[in-house]
Amino acid sequence: MKSGLMSPRSINATTLARLLGGPPRSRPYYAAIAAGVRGLVLDGRLPLRTRLPAERDLAVILGVSRTTVTSAYDALREEGYVESRQGAGSWTALPSGAPSAARHGLAEDRTLIDLACVSPAVPSVFEECVAAAVAELPRHTSGPGYEPLGLAGLRAAVAARYTARGAPTVPEQVLVTTGAQNALCLVLQAFTRPGDAVLVESPTYPHALDGLRRAGARLVPAGVNAGWDPELLTGGLRQSAARLAYVIPEFQNPTGRLMDDTTRAALVATARDTGAYMVTDETFTELAVDDVTRPRPLAAHDTDGRVISIGSAAKVLWGGLRIGWIRAGQALVRRLAEERETVDLASPVLEQLIVTELLGRMEEITAERRSMLRERRTALVEALREDCPGWEFEIPPGGLSLWARLPGVSSTALAAAGARHGVHLVPGTAFGVDGVLDDHLRVPYVLPPDRLREATARLALAQRDADTAGLSRPAYV
Repeated sequence: MKSGLMSPRSINATTLARLLGGPPRSRPYYAAIAAGVRGLVLDGRLPLRTRLPAERDLAVILGVSRTTVTSAYDALREEGYVESRQGAGSWTALPSGAPSAARHGLAEDRTLIDLACVSPAVPSVFEECVAAAVAELPRHTSGPGYEPLGLAGLRAAVAARYTARGAPTVPEQVLVTTGAQNALCLVLQAFTRPGDAVLVESPTYPHALDGLRRAGARLVPAGVNAGWDPELLTGGLRQSAARLAYVIPEFQNPTGRLMDDTTRAALVATARDTGAYMVTDETFTELAVDDVTRPRPLAAHDTDGRVISIGSAAKVLWGGLRIGWIRAGQALVRRLAEERETVDLASPVLEQLIVTELLGRMEEITAERRSMLRERRTALVEALREDCPGWEFEIPPGGLSLWARLPGVSSTALAAAGARHGVHLVPGTAFGVDGVLDDHLRVPYVLPPDRLREATARLALAQRDADTAGLSRPAYV
């Protein structure tokens, strides 16, 4: 993917040296530096079209000769990972023919093991809550059935959850939507125009990227593959003059990481300074697998209405309940309610009643989810270590998936090979911007243990096929 367009983003020598891990430790030094930069580009931590520091500056920080850095840049330029123009410097790129973010559609063969869908089945109390909601429904049938802001009971229940987490909230700050994707589209419709810069994590939720692209946003990626780097995040927000920032601080999809309180405060403070809005996706909030200390929500750091929180029933309750919500300032909620009139008039009443009943039993539901996910996560980890021993991953404290780095295999090639072995995968490129992250794969642990063990056996066969076909990606360190 070539581009002659310069980005407003740049990285200074000190920050790049820190991302590289300091001075090179293997010879030849130029090759080690080139491999490090290549790896930063491929895993998304160094976004495309980022201006690189001057060779002299990087050489001083790394403690090597300028010739060494020049040779590293030359090697990257020859491979296609760096482009340069006289008088304009050098910036990151991807080689021509790099994998795209195309995803593979669901196959019609229902014997497939689907590792593309990340949503568990209903909790055990679901039928009881449905029955209670149906019994409650007649109280709402005397009117037209349209509640643009959402049912009062559901808004109160959502507000209570935020208050309990450390962000005092009243029902007037909650707008019920038809799912989290609908909520995000409403926010984009209200706050962005084609060409506006929006900061996004890389990797991030593919459907959010789809929504941002449809809105015509100019995506400004911030690499979080190795965790959130406050300096890179806040620097990206300032340099890009982003109108919005979309982040997933709660068991991030797909990495499962939990953003610490210090980084949350720094992000909100930078948004306040730059006039940006922080859109925080909290659909995974209730999916802690381990007993970890939970930071306050991003909204708890907000003092001037800069944080817009999006939640959903889909992941913790059931994907078939297309109910989501937005938590924001009261004036903003009213504005978004007006915006939704061009999209839909209101969310289904019965589904809202079901979610209200389920939220009333969340402690019971989350305990059940935690036990189930812990068992299935363990089964997946053990199976991957046995069947795919070269895969690298951290065990996340929550969420629904592992984010694995593949040993020299393209995830795009693996997804194609996986389809032949009856396993449906989404390549890592779907989670990034500009075709990066092809060396990663999201592997969910929502299926029963026996299905997960069968899935990893099929993954091993798919990897063998990709290796045999010569579809591996260039190795890097």
